[in-house]
Amino acid sequence: DSILISERIAQDDVFTSVHIEEFEVAARDTKLGPEEITRDIPNVGEEALRNLDEAGIVYIGADVQPGDILVGKITPKGESPMTPEEKLLRAIFGEKASDVRDTSLRVKPGDYGTVVEVRVFNRHGVEKDERALQIEREEVERLARDRDDELVILDRNIYARLENLIMGKTAVKGPKGVAANSEITEEMLSSLTRGQWWQLALADEQDAQIVEALHEQYEAQKRALDARFEDKVEKVRRGDDLPPGVMKMVKVFIAVKRKLQPGDKMAGRHGNKGVISRVVPMEDMPFLADGTPVDFCLNPLGVPSRMNVGQILETHMGWAARGLGLKVDDAIQEYRRSGDLTPVREAMRIAYGEDVYEEGITGMGEDQLIEAAGNVARGVPIATPVFDGAREADVNDALVRAGFDQSGQSVLFDGRTGEQFSRPVTVGVKYLLKLHHLVDDKIHARSTGPYSLVTQQPLGGKAQFGGQRFGEMEVWALEAYGAAYTLQEMLTVKSDDVAGRTKVYESIVKGEDNFEAGIPESFNVLVKEVRGLGLNMELLDAEDEE
Repeated sequence: DSILISERIAQDDVFTSVHIEEFEVAARDTKLGPEEITRDIPNVGEEALRNLDEAGIVYIGADVQPGDILVGKITPKGESPMTPEEKLLRAIFGEKASDVRDTSLRVKPGDYGTVVEVRVFNRHGVEKDERALQIEREEVERLARDRDDELVILDRNIYARLENLIMGKTAVKGPKGVAANSEITEEMLSSLTRGQWWQLALADEQDAQIVEALHEQYEAQKRALDARFEDKVEKVRRGDDLPPGVMKMVKVFIAVKRKLQPGDKMAGRHGNKGVISRVVPMEDMPFLADGTPVDFCLNPLGVPSRMNVGQILETHMGWAARGLGLKVDDAIQEYRRSGDLTPVREAMRIAYGEDVYEEGITGMGEDQLIEAAGNVARGVPIATPVFDGAREADVNDALVRAGFDQSGQSVLFDGRTGEQFSRPVTVGVKYLLKLHHLVDDKIHARSTGPYSLVTQQPLGGKAQFGGQRFGEMEVWALEAYGAAYTLQEMLTVKSDDVAGRTKVYESIVKGEDNFEAGIPESFNVLVKEVRGLGLNMELLDAEDEE
């Protein structure tokens, strides 16, 4: 079921969502030596490293595209025969260029966005790099700000209580400058620092004990606050519990804003799902008699063939609710122009019916009534509980009260030609939701990529960077066309003929177009499985047959 949407919905960011993708890389201690997170990556130009800091980790705020390096990482590699190029590199740059390989974390194909957060985790005892120390400093500063905020709140609360306790009481003695047996006033308190308030000894023994208890409570809460802060700071500085063999781990979070576009999936409340087929300019959408263009167009064939007439009830009730709300809004505008409350009261009577109006709205004052009316100006809330909801007569009544035809249908005009449609159309207000099946996450293409170890056929799915499955129905299509060579390619060089696909790749690189198909690896797997059953199956060459 396709959905047609107005450009206004996309432009006004009605269904725009922000998605945060998490990328993770770990530096392990391997047999050949520890992996290293660094900016110094062999055979990588300065342009590719533009978003990395000295520690080799991407900056926060960097805009990244597919293939960009997020975290630079090098892994030691074993001694292997050197090519002439590697010998030359070693001669020029020394040892470094040859004994490590680039295993950096890169942005996956199809992903893009802005780096919003970076977290660095270090094993206990491992020296922290500059980026980890910077993140640690920022975290400690944030904790200190939180502690200071809590302290301000505590001070405000405690000193307000203390002021209420001692105001107007007699102080037997106090700090320097306070006369003995003087009354505590606002002027006296403002001349003293807050810390000196505690030194005012009250004449009344009971009041003095309450002040002492409050002071002890204040000091205890301050100590608890400091202890909690120190505990959190110690936890930040201590290091992290990482899996065995992992020395350091970096997590990078990338945020991307996704607007509604063709290919995205949407659904209503009744299992009425569909995919957006086009985003149409607002002026081309069908419009009502008053010139209001609709926001969404749904396929009418998606209703009678399925048992979800709830969406029609929702559309009708939403239309009635909006119509009643508009009546109330018009009445509010009239009240603002003339100061007469009568139209507002009449609109609320129509919206809520006689019974509810008499019971709850008649006794409202002017301000109350205008506030209540303002709350429903965009649409009167309506509920239809299951098994005890609106009947057909109720729906018809609500539509008529809102000023619409009781069929719930309206006259629509074609936005492109301006002509009226040949029959009335159901128009209303309903709830729609964007589902997490976005075309940006689904789109995928591959030329060459990973293969299954056993069958040597390409893997499947976007996550594995797989190929498109050529299933049995697709085979029938090629058989029906008689496309024998295309079918042979699909089953051999484009799939699991290991030698054949290598030759094809070479010939394409060289610009040649001659290749031949060999034996698919899946046939060898079949032969091995048959032999596993104790049946010897062999392929005979033409010479063997003679």
